[in-house]
Amino acid sequence: MRRLLNALYDSAAALAALCMVGLLGMVVLSVISRQLGFNAKGIDSYAGYLMAGAGFLALAHTFKSGEHIRVTLLLNAFGSRTRRAFEIWSLVVASLLGLLLAFYSCRLAWQSLQFNDISTGNDATPLWIPQLSMAIGATVFAIAFVDELVQELRGQRKTIISGEMLRNE
Repeated sequence: MRRLLNALYDSAAALAALCMVGLLGMVVLSVISRQLGFNAKGIDSYAGYLMAGAGFLALAHTFKSGEHIRVTLLLNAFGSRTRRAFEIWSLVVASLLGLLLAFYSCRLAWQSLQFNDISTGNDATPLWIPQLSMAIGATVFAIAFVDELVQELRGQRKTIISGEMLRNE
């Protein structure tokens, strides 16, 4: 099960990376189109869709890598039992909020598909397509929260601390 979950997080991160490459392509195409005097319709919208997709799809992998912002100053002031209680409490709240985000993101994409909702820009993209990356990213993020909660309750959670806070500038 652990390998499956890690593969899920890594796959979502790979999709986020592809979105970033696509975003780069949209920006380059936009610059080239302006320099050569032609209009590539919908480039700004597609760049926005790809940016949102990259952000949502990268959430779970970033969380599991210990790169999300954590307030450890408060946690380090407590003993191990109180710290663990706060960790469990925060993971329960985060799991509930993550599940709500996933549910409503999936619902939004589904309703956009049902109502044939399209972009108001000149690209007229069916909105369920870009919303799908948000729904998938939010769902994988919720799974990551529940995964961390289960590991914490079992006493198997390994808190990964980012090396970023060790840098002193």
